[in-house]
Amino acid sequence: MNIRDILEHKGDHVVTISENATIHEAIGKLNEKRIGALVVTESDGRVTGIISERDILRECGNRCVALKDPSARKIAECTSLVRDCMTTDLVVAVPDDSLDYVMGIMTKNRIRHLPVMHSGKLVGIVSIGDVVNAHVGAAEHENRLLKDYIHGVMH
Repeated sequence: MNIRDILEHKGDHVVTISENATIHEAIGKLNEKRIGALVVTESDGRVTGIISERDILRECGNRCVALKDPSARKIAECTSLVRDCMTTDLVVAVPDDSLDYVMGIMTKNRIRHLPVMHSGKLVGIVSIGDVVNAHVGAAEHENRLLKDYIHGVMH
């Protein structure tokens, strides 16, 4: 099984954001879509980075006045920009990457979201949950085939 198989099942839609958007806007998109990361793109679709919940927490913990000053919490919103805290040293997958390879890359780099690129274009995104679910599904299918084979041989 490879990443292409996952994308065929889940689709190729990717929620993106501009690097000039505020962290507050990024938080709103993450909450609205109930996702953990946004791919950062230029207006022409070129990928420039990724911003995750972890990136936002780190930025807000370091810079946002509203978190540092309890009296400011009710009136302030984080005005840092996506470009201030997005990850720009991207690790990406390609559609033909195997599930095992991608699981290893995500584990080694401690990342939970992996943009999928083909010929320089963004063609999807996979999460660690997508990869684990596909891996479990493949293992269950193989297990079922083996049981059917053993059952057929024994009877």
